[in-house]
Amino acid sequence: MTTFSHLLQAFFQEAPDRIAVYVLSANQSDAALSYRDLLARAGAYATAYRARGISPGEIVVLILQHGEDLLSAFWGAILVGAIPSIMPFLTEKLSPERYREDLASLISVTRPAAIVTYPEFKAEIESALQAGGPVRMVLDCSEIGSSQEPDFDSLPGLSRSEQDIVLLQHSSGTTGLQKGVALSHKAVLNQLDAYRRVLGFSGEDVVVSWLPLYHDMGLIAGFLMPILTGATLVLMSPFDWVKAPYRLMQAVSRYKGTFSWLPNFAYNFCAQKTRDRHMEGVDLSTWKAVINCSEPVKHESHQIFADYFQKFGLDAKALQTCYAMAENVFGVTQSPLGRLPAVDDIDRESYMTERLAVPVQDGRVKMTMLSSGKPLDNTRVRVLDEKGQEVQDRVIGEIALQSDCMLTGYYNRPDITEKAFLDGWYLTGDFGYFADGELYVTGRKKDMIIVGGKNVYPQDIEALAGEVEGIHAGRTVAFGLFDEKQGTEEVVVVAEAETSDAQEQRLIADKIRQHVTKNSAIALRIVKIVPPRWILKTSSGKAARSANREKYLSEIPQT
Repeated sequence: MTTFSHLLQAFFQEAPDRIAVYVLSANQSDAALSYRDLLARAGAYATAYRARGISPGEIVVLILQHGEDLLSAFWGAILVGAIPSIMPFLTEKLSPERYREDLASLISVTRPAAIVTYPEFKAEIESALQAGGPVRMVLDCSEIGSSQEPDFDSLPGLSRSEQDIVLLQHSSGTTGLQKGVALSHKAVLNQLDAYRRVLGFSGEDVVVSWLPLYHDMGLIAGFLMPILTGATLVLMSPFDWVKAPYRLMQAVSRYKGTFSWLPNFAYNFCAQKTRDRHMEGVDLSTWKAVINCSEPVKHESHQIFADYFQKFGLDAKALQTCYAMAENVFGVTQSPLGRLPAVDDIDRESYMTERLAVPVQDGRVKMTMLSSGKPLDNTRVRVLDEKGQEVQDRVIGEIALQSDCMLTGYYNRPDITEKAFLDGWYLTGDFGYFADGELYVTGRKKDMIIVGGKNVYPQDIEALAGEVEGIHAGRTVAFGLFDEKQGTEEVVVVAEAETSDAQEQRLIADKIRQHVTKNSAIALRIVKIVPPRWILKTSSGKAARSANREKYLSEIPQT
């Protein structure tokens, strides 16, 4: 039997001085933590948990920022057999009101034994507790004692079984934090085995990551996989990265990084915000794979990234893709390393109006789709129509999957767990299609806008709006509003612009209307230009369409 605790014990006994993780923070020296260091600090948390009566199988919610306390609190929970769940810390990009509502909702469903946070954040937690129900304790991380090497023989974590839940991952949306994805030791380790094989990942690799640990990409690929397999992790703060994205490239060069995972917007952001002066002496030739894990991934973003960073040693073939979700632990598909991911040029009109991804013909407007790769060898993937029947290649439908690393269920939510499956297949809520064995992900089912019987993907409208001068990629959001008079939905585009001049805003809005109408299947009427930071984002940095719809409605008088 193998569990997280058994793997940690093996590293502690066999390679205690091996560096597990370098923790990087701006204006501080890099902290090199061996397995001995990591587990000694985790041992202090384990002692604190046990002293306060936290039992195996109970939930411990961690609301901590990037740093050693977050790592120690997580592994300390594992050592005592508790179930850690990392939650986002309240930041300026999150709505405080929505954050409190989501936290209260999570507490009411998950009913954790403890919440671990900072002294200065206790009041925020206690405010949410009043609405969310009782929690036995809020543990102040400043109360934790000094580091102590764990006595594995006495730790209840080693008595947990492979089938026991080891952690909860939560949705990154602005609503839905009450959907805790419960994952067993066996499911996570099955995922890591399958994903390592397709990547050729080994203990010699170096993962460099700035991704937050409350998101599956950061938690699994950028945290658990390197630490539980003996590879080296270089962990940066997401806040440091967003202020200075070139720090990622500097860290890759300094530590000879081999793997990184990024959301799609980060490719554009890194290329746009990095200057040659930031890259003096930087060598990116050790990067084996920079993996785009978004739904959907964008070919243009890869091109922008490669065009800028190739002169610093980046091999364009290192830019890879995958499709992943917390319900499958992480990876569902992965593009084969060593060659560029497959690209599919399809007819835009057929895609937008007929839900078909047919190859574009001469004289027709094309859309360039980037493959998310092929299913992992332990995962089966199908594309289904509205009746649950499998469709042919190039027909767009809902992606469904089966694997040996699926969630145990949504924690304390048997109702939505049951609804998530159809005849043993997990329904992802994502749309996509197969072509030549490759999966192309096109968007989220819940975000679909239906205009006059035509299915409109909001991310396609957002991408078109982002092509207009004065609007930057990632600073647009599209959603549907039902028009009672027309009897159908109408598309609304909200776009952020730097200008506050009303005339310039009207000109930009007109350009968006013209560009979207010309290049899509809809006639766009409603465009709202807003100042920077108006658009609400999820904790993973995506535009929160439902929340932005609510915000728009609250500011626009309805007649």
